[in-house]
Amino acid sequence: MFAGKANKALLGVNAVAVIAHNKDGLFATDPEDMGVGQELRKLGAYREKELQRVLSYIDNNDNVLIVGTHVGAMVIPFAKRCKAVAAIEANPDTFALLEMNLRLNDAHNVQAYNIAASDKAETIDFVSSRTNSGGAKRMPKVRDFRYFYDSPETIAVPAYPLDEYLKDQTFSLVFMDIEGSEYFALKGMQNILAKAQTLSVEFIPHHLRNVSGIGPRDFLDLIAPHFEHLLIPTLNTRVTKDGFLPALQKMFDQDQVDDGLIFTK
Repeated sequence: MFAGKANKALLGVNAVAVIAHNKDGLFATDPEDMGVGQELRKLGAYREKELQRVLSYIDNNDNVLIVGTHVGAMVIPFAKRCKAVAAIEANPDTFALLEMNLRLNDAHNVQAYNIAASDKAETIDFVSSRTNSGGAKRMPKVRDFRYFYDSPETIAVPAYPLDEYLKDQTFSLVFMDIEGSEYFALKGMQNILAKAQTLSVEFIPHHLRNVSGIGPRDFLDLIAPHFEHLLIPTLNTRVTKDGFLPALQKMFDQDQVDDGLIFTK
């Protein structure tokens, strides 16, 4: 691991990037980031168990959509194992690190987009967390202290429905990690979901309540029409469509988190 001055054109600021190395490649991270960046630097991996689980659903003929890429900790491993990746990242500083990491790892089969996913074309207020850049999110409906404890900057970012922005593109797998904005993104990608074979999406009750202002039924209304089966890894449980709502409602009521629910056809 080493630190060096980052190119201002790459990062948009006069910053220091710390380079972490693991089995999947090199990852430039923000040294202030105590979330994804720290995990990559200290452990040499990020959510390895989840990564391997989701990778088992694709092969080298598949196209993958990753919504909420952060610096590319998931993008780079996916790019090595599939045909092509479309990578969506809203935070401009994080996006600059993502672009750097695509170059560091010669990930030529990745197309990266510096936008937020939403249900309409708009400009949204975006909370750019400093100590946990992976926790950056659209402005929550409820300003819970845990989203603002580090006095994050609020910036404006462009947002689009992915059905329009990625029109006519088809993805076998959709991987989503966007800190509570799932509801808005899912509303804007119903055509993409109809063609996808697999959806991996985090389930964090306080994000649904506070960021989107919804519950499990609203969440599932956008997913259940497209998928028949659900794997809940934290519970080691599989349910069919009629069990989606009872299972997630119970988790919601108990504030139980899952980093990656997996819905399949």
